[in-house]
Amino acid sequence: MTFFSLIVALLLEQARPFNGKTLAFMLGYFDWLRKHFTTGEARHGILAWMTAAIPLTLAVGAASLLLHKLSPTLGWVWNVFVLYLTMGFRQFSHAYTAIDKALKSGDLQKARELLGLWRGASAAEFNAEEISRVSIEQGLVYSHAYVFGVIFFYALLGPMGAVLYRLSTALNEEWNRYPEEAGELGKFAAQAFEIIDWIPTRLTALSFAIVGDFEDALYCWRTQAASWRPVAHGILLSSGAGALGVRLGEALPENGLQQFRPPMGMGDEADSAYMQSAVGLIWRSLLLWLLLILLLTIANLIG
Repeated sequence: MTFFSLIVALLLEQARPFNGKTLAFMLGYFDWLRKHFTTGEARHGILAWMTAAIPLTLAVGAASLLLHKLSPTLGWVWNVFVLYLTMGFRQFSHAYTAIDKALKSGDLQKARELLGLWRGASAAEFNAEEISRVSIEQGLVYSHAYVFGVIFFYALLGPMGAVLYRLSTALNEEWNRYPEEAGELGKFAAQAFEIIDWIPTRLTALSFAIVGDFEDALYCWRTQAASWRPVAHGILLSSGAGALGVRLGEALPENGLQQFRPPMGMGDEADSAYMQSAVGLIWRSLLLWLLLILLLTIANLIG
């Protein structure tokens, strides 16, 4: 059932991408918690995170059990619905594709504007290579956050696992959006997400290596990942860049100055062709995950 739920959810999301803005009320709730639990005490940060993540996760798990008892079909539909809400392949691929099209048409200004909107920071000083480089970085990280991480926890814990992962991702992003204001809430959200995401991050990086240049991916992972912050992103970027044979990271222009970033990967400079190669890497990794889940499903049925 896990395999078929994933397939249907992916097809639905490709045909009709879910508009995450309809869940804006959750972000409002997170903001309300941040305002009322920012006291400077660590225990309040823990309490705020648990208040935000645990009740909804348990509610989804309870609903899943109830619906499966009433009807296996209803339970399966619920699984697909939860996956559709939590797994957003098109939520990052749409922006990525638009940037790639702008670069291919030679519209550098439009590509800068699209990338700036996507990453939430200005890209006005970037050249074509820098736009391609940062877009690939965003695509690799977002593919893990919106696809592979969700799949891992769904396969492990069912719908409640997918919800827990999506909530922990959102809390880490929202409460650490402004580091100077993060306080204990942001600190605990980051720590919790690091623990939750430890295994999925490494499995995603390993899948990049398997479907790409395995030797270079592992070499870059081993020698470069620790220099990036957060390290989880360094693992994804170093493995992905090594698998593609492209250089990521490195300095970026900001306010007339060069902002230092550790180098990731090896090989050629990024361009539109490598943006397409990155898409292929992500799709091959997704097919690898689905194949493994299918084999496990068949083994379970036989057993």
